[in-house]
Amino acid sequence: MKKLLFLLLFSPLLFAQEGMFSKDPIINKENWNKQRVHWGYYLGFNSLDFKFDYLSVTQDIEVQSSTGFNVGLIGNLRLTEFLDFRFEPGLYITQRNLIYPNITDPVDRLREVKSTYIFFPFLLKYSALRTGNVRPYLVGGISTALNLGSNAEAPDDNYNDRFRMTKWSNFYEVGFGIDLYFEYFVFSPSIRGVFSMKDELIRDNTPGSPWTGNIQEMKTRGFFINFAFH
Repeated sequence: MKKLLFLLLFSPLLFAQEGMFSKDPIINKENWNKQRVHWGYYLGFNSLDFKFDYLSVTQDIEVQSSTGFNVGLIGNLRLTEFLDFRFEPGLYITQRNLIYPNITDPVDRLREVKSTYIFFPFLLKYSALRTGNVRPYLVGGISTALNLGSNAEAPDDNYNDRFRMTKWSNFYEVGFGIDLYFEYFVFSPSIRGVFSMKDELIRDNTPGSPWTGNIQEMKTRGFFINFAFH
């Protein structure tokens, strides 16, 4: 499966490498960047973590991250020759396992945090000068996300093996990528860091809970790798 995905994503680059990166390439989609509006979609991967701040000194909660999956749409509005506004709504599926070092029971010390986010990013894309069929860019902005697996409205808490997070979160994103112009489409791989701007933890009903009682803040952080097609 991984080999098939690799071929689907990168075979256009492998077949076109000689023409794209030659000394005097044929210019593909020469007027592409003059469009006022264009659309696209993306597929990708994510790896999300948690950053914890504590009320008192303690041993850190261990976070085991896994590789998640991203899929979404792209709407691009050209503002100037080098600046674009982007809206990139997408579905992000991920899982993080929390290991509590101060809990001895093997069942209670593990919490599996499965999250399905719907992201609504509002981004600015700053592009460099195009060189042949290659154009690098920087991207950054803010986003809000709905966590469908938050358990925010559940009355049960960790004493009933239910970890709870806020339903809505705000993030900022920064990253970079490159536009590669092919004959029939534009391929844009990018990598981005994502950082939560507010506490996402819903405390247990018991103030002295061993899972949430000593946590001052819990914020998501991580990175996305997206492969966009326009």
